[in-house]
Amino acid sequence: MKIFLLTSIFILSFVKIGFSQFGISYETRKAFELYNTSRIISGNAKNTLFDVDYTGSPYLKDEFVNGSIYSVQRIQYEEVPLRYNAYNDELEFKSPTEEILALANPDIVEKAVIGDTTLVYLHFLQANKTKKGFFIVLVEGKVSLYAKPDIFLKPATQPGAYKDPEPPKFVRKSDEYYLKTENGQAQLIANKKELIAAFPDNRDKIENYISKNKIKTNKPESLTELVKYYNSL
Repeated sequence: MKIFLLTSIFILSFVKIGFSQFGISYETRKAFELYNTSRIISGNAKNTLFDVDYTGSPYLKDEFVNGSIYSVQRIQYEEVPLRYNAYNDELEFKSPTEEILALANPDIVEKAVIGDTTLVYLHFLQANKTKKGFFIVLVEGKVSLYAKPDIFLKPATQPGAYKDPEPPKFVRKSDEYYLKTENGQAQLIANKKELIAAFPDNRDKIENYISKNKIKTNKPESLTELVKYYNSL
C-alpha cells in the first residue's frame, strides 16, 4: 500500500460565535470551508509514511469517517472525512479532490470527533520532557482519563534459508493510559504507585478503592471506574 500525504496549515480569522452540541459557542462551517481556508504548502509535499509496500496499519481505523473538528478559535468544521494516524500522531482529512492531507498545525485543534471517538490535543510528560500529542478521551472531569494508541513499524526481514522475505509491518501494541488534572498536564500511568500519586486528594479513599476493586493500570474499564469514582467525591 502506498500513501502520499500533503501537509496543510489553517488560515483562520476572527468569527462570530454560534452554538454547538458541546454547550460551548462555536461558528459552524461545512467541510469545504476547511479546505478553502487551508493552504497546501507549495513545493513542500512530503510522505508522512513511506513510498514502500507494508502490511498492517498505522491508523486507529483505516477508513475515513465524517466527523467534526472544533478549533481553539471556536470554529466547528463539520462533515469532514477524518482518520487518525496513530503511528505519526497525525490527524488526516480528505479533500474534495480526494487528496489526503495531514494537519500541519494541530495546536489549533481543541477536539476532533470521529464517529464515537473523541480526540484532544494535549501537553503530556514523557521521559521528563513535555510534549504534545493526540489522545482518545475516555473520561473527562476533575481528573480526566485518556488513551494513547501505540503503533510501531517492524522493519522488513531479509530472506533466509527457510524463510521468505517480509515487508515492513505496522504492529499495534497495548494502549498507554494517561491521567490529567484540570490544571495539569497528562501523565502516563505505568504502575499502581503512579496511579495513586496522580490523584491530588482523597488518597485514603483512592487507595482503598484500588485495593477493594483490584484496579489494574492496563485495563481501561478498571481505570474508568476509578476515575469516575474519584470525580464523584
